[in-house]
Amino acid sequence: MHRRIIGSRSAVVGAALMMTLSACGSIGGANVESRVEVVDNPVFDEGTTMARIVEDGRFRVGIKFDQPGFGLMRLEGGFTGFDVEIAQFVAAGLGFEPSDIDYYEAPSQRREEILEYDNVDMVVSTYTINDRRRERISFAGPYYIAGQQLMVNADDERITGPESFTEHPDATVCSVTGSTPSQEIQPYLANVSQLVLFDVYSKCADALRTGQVDSVTTDNVILLGFVAKSDGEFKMAGEQFTEEPYGIGITKGDVAFCEFINEQVQLAYDSGAYTEAWLDTAGSVEGAQTPELPEFDPCT
Repeated sequence: MHRRIIGSRSAVVGAALMMTLSACGSIGGANVESRVEVVDNPVFDEGTTMARIVEDGRFRVGIKFDQPGFGLMRLEGGFTGFDVEIAQFVAAGLGFEPSDIDYYEAPSQRREEILEYDNVDMVVSTYTINDRRRERISFAGPYYIAGQQLMVNADDERITGPESFTEHPDATVCSVTGSTPSQEIQPYLANVSQLVLFDVYSKCADALRTGQVDSVTTDNVILLGFVAKSDGEFKMAGEQFTEEPYGIGITKGDVAFCEFINEQVQLAYDSGAYTEAWLDTAGSVEGAQTPELPEFDPCT
């Protein structure tokens, strides 16, 4: 297997990031069959990202490792989730089986960096498209539109929506460092000490379970996954209060790769594979609604 490790940009920082990623693990995809037809010996224009990935012989994808429904490491090995399925759709267009994908953990606060330093080929990790991120990277998609909401303990009656945090200034809410939800909740808070940040959402769920925080906020489909796995301990609170278009992060300005990814996602949607994948992953929890594929943003 050939692997390009680091580009010419800031080798020191890039090397540090690669060491961090290696510590997190490059883990091959599960031994499952692709839901879509794997293209036989595809040919791409020389110099494109697609041609380089095919030459490398592996597809490097950043995902979350701890989000039920979207990106979750299985105890028995491999990964499951809607983001994993999206990666497999793109891989099929490159001529790769699911087992040809190397997955790297992509925590919210590091997603732009691992793309900028060429540690992965793309990031698909409940990654909201916004202008601040577009200053550093480009996005394909969106492939799904979520909305931010709150999760609380099942017996909690105080927190009924984001406005509850000004009504109860002692109530705390947990989110993830560098995430869009951690920014969107702040206008609703009475003081900065109400916001508790971890690096991953599973730690927020643990903190809620042990009474260290009073609520967790992120996108509703992620929270529904935690609620489904909580055996009745957690519930959703209030209605969604934002709109979060999920995109696929790639190197800034790579228009050809963006257009290729969009084409693969559209083909999967037209074939029914997108909906099948949704129903088997994020859409399998109670309350999740089957989405239509959003209109793609222009590739820039």
